[in-house]
Amino acid sequence: MVSDLTDDIPFGATSTAAEVIAGTDLRGRRAVVTGGASGIGAETARALAGAGAEVTLAVRDTEAGARFAKTVVTPPDSRPVRVAALDLADQASVAAFVDLWTGPLHILVNNAGVMAPPETRTAQGWELQFATNHLGHFALSTGLHPALKEARGARVVAVSSVGHVNSDIAFDDIHFERRPYDKWLAYGQSKTANILFAVEAAKRWAADRISVNALNPGRITGTNLSRYIGDVSAAPASFDPTSTDVSWKNAEQGAATSVLLAGSPLVAGVTGRYFEDCHVAPPYVPGVRRGVADYALDSGNAARLWHVSLDMLGRDDTAIA
Repeated sequence: MVSDLTDDIPFGATSTAAEVIAGTDLRGRRAVVTGGASGIGAETARALAGAGAEVTLAVRDTEAGARFAKTVVTPPDSRPVRVAALDLADQASVAAFVDLWTGPLHILVNNAGVMAPPETRTAQGWELQFATNHLGHFALSTGLHPALKEARGARVVAVSSVGHVNSDIAFDDIHFERRPYDKWLAYGQSKTANILFAVEAAKRWAADRISVNALNPGRITGTNLSRYIGDVSAAPASFDPTSTDVSWKNAEQGAATSVLLAGSPLVAGVTGRYFEDCHVAPPYVPGVRRGVADYALDSGNAARLWHVSLDMLGRDDTAIA
């Protein structure tokens, strides 16, 4: 069983990022955390930097990033947290970030995201959630592939969601050009894409010693991700704080699984998996907002999405692997 890979991990739904990385020395490792100025991204960055990693916050609002960076306590012999501009919905911004990166990259946490906005499209006509949550991170990760390869043991972490169970990839209409826009289906599709990216990248990059995993952080209270929801009565039932279908967490707890996958020796060598509550997730059971849907781990879907994503970006395989 896949759960055997993590059965001995002594952490769970209520563990914090600081707890899962305690005692781990990340000095000499360089990390990028997208959306690292707030929410679970900030707590992920705080924990990694606290363990000695040289952390770069890849954020849209660099002023907010700089304010947060000043609050992060790092070991005396490690570098302060850096801040760099990145707008995942803007492919030019992604390309600029990649072009400016030099040297190895040991940890890439694809954390930033948008959830359930009104119908919005990028300059290319792409639906915003798919463009940001998947295509932006796909372009970033593949663009940084040489730096990840150079690290000789890099880890890529894709922050997905239990919301992926709401939708497979609608390959015949990804951008809602022929069907009515549904913000929750669009969100679910983008989160499924995050998992499928991890499945395919793990396969493609295994020879480069790059581990790639996805995760569900749980339902996190008080973050900017929920800014479009408004009244929870308009959201799915699992967004009600009284719901027992999901793991409700604060930001420090929500960052724990990301930090485990990014830096803990307990998951060394584990790749191509989907985690929740610091363990490999079981199969999804309809009616229970936990686990991973079969279609999100399907190797055929993963390979197809990889090629579709390359086509959307106007790139080919030879440029990235």
